[in-house]
Amino acid sequence: MARVLVTRPLPEGGLDPLLAAGHEVIGLAEAGGDLAARAPEFDAILCLLTDPIDADVLRAGAAGRLRVVSLAAVGYDNVDVAEAARLGIAVCNTPGVLDETTADLAFLLILAANRLSSGAEADLRAGRWDGWGISDHLGRDVHGTCLGLVGYGRIARAVARRAEGFDMEVLHHTRRDTGLPRYVAELPELLARSDTVSLHVPLTDATRHLIGPAELARMKPTAVLVNTARGPVVDEAALVAALERGELFAAGLDVYDGEPAIRDELLRAPRTVLLPHIGSATTQTRTIMAQTASQAVCDVVAGRPPRHPVPA
Repeated sequence: MARVLVTRPLPEGGLDPLLAAGHEVIGLAEAGGDLAARAPEFDAILCLLTDPIDADVLRAGAAGRLRVVSLAAVGYDNVDVAEAARLGIAVCNTPGVLDETTADLAFLLILAANRLSSGAEADLRAGRWDGWGISDHLGRDVHGTCLGLVGYGRIARAVARRAEGFDMEVLHHTRRDTGLPRYVAELPELLARSDTVSLHVPLTDATRHLIGPAELARMKPTAVLVNTARGPVVDEAALVAALERGELFAAGLDVYDGEPAIRDELLRAPRTVLLPHIGSATTQTRTIMAQTASQAVCDVVAGRPPRHPVPA
């Protein structure tokens, strides 16, 4: 029987694989102390992307019995993966299970930002709407326009399928040629051609501020930027400046640099749709994420290869 430290409360049923296997599950609040202090006492840590699993936590765990860190998340930039590999601690995540749900949310932002729905709703709720007007709340059409996808993994491809239903032309850019139709080799070209740009890349040193002043300047002033990837992929100060100067039509964001803190100027920026990182936030998907992370712990402690190991 393994001892598993769970950093946060999970959806009902999320721990079922661990409980069915007879493992001891203890919440961090119940255990007391911080992660580094308690890590040596546990065989596994099941955590979220908001939990910093840094070198101190990993070294403390390796000095005890820690064998695996399992994330109920796809992103793993909160974990020092290189240090975990050096210490022989497995790191697992949950790719695949949230693709369709996150793609739904990305397309919601594509629609909402183009149609300026947040501003229109705010006017209605504040009593500023005095009836239908032919020049009021004018957004931009989505159907028949060009969607540029930066990154072309599972979520981006799911967004592309949705875009086809809106008769959109879909381009994509990745660092390596996908060999697929409508691949655009150069990011500046994709930005210049697209009416909406949707970001689907992991956060790495190469993608931090991938979209900055120069990239925003390449986009059409009628274009929309959507980010459901990671907040630091976008230079938020540059984005705010582009919106304020009318150099970009609108933006739809679900992720932020330094979240949960959101910079005041972004909250005040015009023509923005801002959501609190809810890309995977459905009961079904979040439960499956927790179950997948739980199963990964079961596999590692039983000596089986996990389905979704994070590469070192």
